[in-house]
Amino acid sequence: MEITLNGYYTLILATLVLLLGRFLVKNIKFLENFNIPEPVAGGLVAAVVVYILNIFWGFSFNFHQGLQTATMLMFFASIGLSADFSKLKAGGTPLLIFTIVVSVFIILQDIVGVAMASALGLDPLLGLVTGSIALTGGHGTAGAWGITLEEQYGVVGATTLGIAVATYGLVAGGVVGGPVARRLIQRLGIEPTPYNQSPSDIEKVTGAQSLYSTKHDEDDILNDKEIFERPDHIRLITASSTIETLALFAGALAFAETMTLVAADTWFELPTFVWALAGGVIIRNVLTIFFNFEMFDRAIDVLGNASLSLFLAMALLSLKLWQLTDLAGPVLVILIVQTVIMIIYVYLVTFKIMGKNYDAAVLSAGHCGFGMGATPTAIANMQAVTDRYLPSYKAFLIVPMVGAFFVDIVNATVLQIFVNLPFM
Repeated sequence: MEITLNGYYTLILATLVLLLGRFLVKNIKFLENFNIPEPVAGGLVAAVVVYILNIFWGFSFNFHQGLQTATMLMFFASIGLSADFSKLKAGGTPLLIFTIVVSVFIILQDIVGVAMASALGLDPLLGLVTGSIALTGGHGTAGAWGITLEEQYGVVGATTLGIAVATYGLVAGGVVGGPVARRLIQRLGIEPTPYNQSPSDIEKVTGAQSLYSTKHDEDDILNDKEIFERPDHIRLITASSTIETLALFAGALAFAETMTLVAADTWFELPTFVWALAGGVIIRNVLTIFFNFEMFDRAIDVLGNASLSLFLAMALLSLKLWQLTDLAGPVLVILIVQTVIMIIYVYLVTFKIMGKNYDAAVLSAGHCGFGMGATPTAIANMQAVTDRYLPSYKAFLIVPMVGAFFVDIVNATVLQIFVNLPFM
């Protein structure tokens, strides 16, 4: 029996999934410790329920695709609207270098994914799903590219696989980040230290240079930077700022729709959500650079996070878990290899290029976090390290900016190149 739900009931079910996820995360320590998003926790339970209804009673569900698409586009537009390139000045050269280091890893991650998928007899495009689509990209990118791969390239089960891989990545990124950083710090000869030293003391002990002239608490740094991927962080917004921000979203989505039509069947054809991200970047930086327009980042963050949560809830409700049966073994092999590659890259590249000092070790923990999972995992990794050793103001400045939006821009560009390669 096939059941079709309109937009109202799809939205109601999505919000119920989010409430279930919130309850699970608050009451199951494992989910909280590994920063499993509430939509993922609740959505996976819902997906299992849908799977059982299908296997035993033959029920299948069709949810409102228009609403899911709209929330997906708003999420990517919010990333673009958050990408203020003037913030590059705050991080300086280390921010640029770290962005390059991360960009190279994204390319490596996709090369490994495609090569392993081909070697195991899978569609090379599934290699991208087990590469930067779901690992560096996370659940939002996995859901968006999954839909694109299914609809435009005929890759069956891409969305389901992407969500599963992204969930693995969150756990794996949280598991490996701390031990990797601890190993690197031990090589530097730094012992666990009480959290009470001044910046000059830190520089003397670690050999790292602070980007701040006075002592800051790491939470203050996080709050000041308004990290995008902190959905539970309280942000005060007003009705007027919300309407103003919705107008910016409308502009980004209109740009995406227009460019999708203009670029159709041309060499610069891109998925609509990539155009939404690009539109947000253009609108943000044109308004701030040329017109001194003051963006209300808090409203962008709130609307972006709400859109992501609703999109993930609807995407997970639409999962067809039975499509993963034949993929489980090969995919697990690829993910184990990707995890090993992540660890090796951080040891040999990230740590060394970022200075081979304490800040570089903390940055390495952060890279493991969003290289396999998401920015919240990166922040959790770094907090675990700095709570035991010393603060790292440099890492807490750089990682949120790179992980929250710069990495998504790079990832979208790299993936678009890969899907258009002749052998894909």
